[in-house]
Amino acid sequence: MTSSTANDTRERILAAAATVLSRKGYAGARLSDIAELAELRTPAVYYYFESREHLVNEVMSVGQRSVLEHVLAALEALPPDADALEKLNSAVRAHLEVELTLSDFATAVTRNAGQLPPDLQETFKADSRRYFAMWDGILGDLAADGVLDLDLDVRVARMLVLGALNWTAEWWDIRHGELDDVIETAQIFVRGSLLKRPCDDLYSNID
Repeated sequence: MTSSTANDTRERILAAAATVLSRKGYAGARLSDIAELAELRTPAVYYYFESREHLVNEVMSVGQRSVLEHVLAALEALPPDADALEKLNSAVRAHLEVELTLSDFATAVTRNAGQLPPDLQETFKADSRRYFAMWDGILGDLAADGVLDLDLDVRVARMLVLGALNWTAEWWDIRHGELDDVIETAQIFVRGSLLKRPCDDLYSNID
């Protein structure tokens, strides 16, 4: 077997695992289902991945990178003078786009992050730190622009927002509305959760 053929087969297994994980979740993802989708016999999977956990870990790592890269690309495409609110809206849109329609790897991440056993959770947390840092930067920019609700615990707010966005993969399909409608509603929801209300300044000077 040439290295090119081996790499192609490995990528095919990864893609099949991402699809199965995105549809059935960690608990329901069987190697036999993955092998069947990859058009292989189940024992052949072990030639490329030493265990089911190793395969899942690789899918989650690829998926987390795909989410990060897609959202970063969306932010980098904004005009240089884009304000923090534009960055927030763009990040919400890009996150939902890649999660719901562009990548089974990304969907696998959002569906399975909370289902992983402790050892895989630790690896996944390491892969997630850059993404969390990017969102912390957006929230920091909102604070610098004077529009973030300063009563919020920023870390908790970030995790609540990402939790809400990630949960969309559990229920959304086209029967639940057009993707753009879901994205626009999510943007309104996130802004309402994070931004200072116009009346806050009126009450800030009241003892």
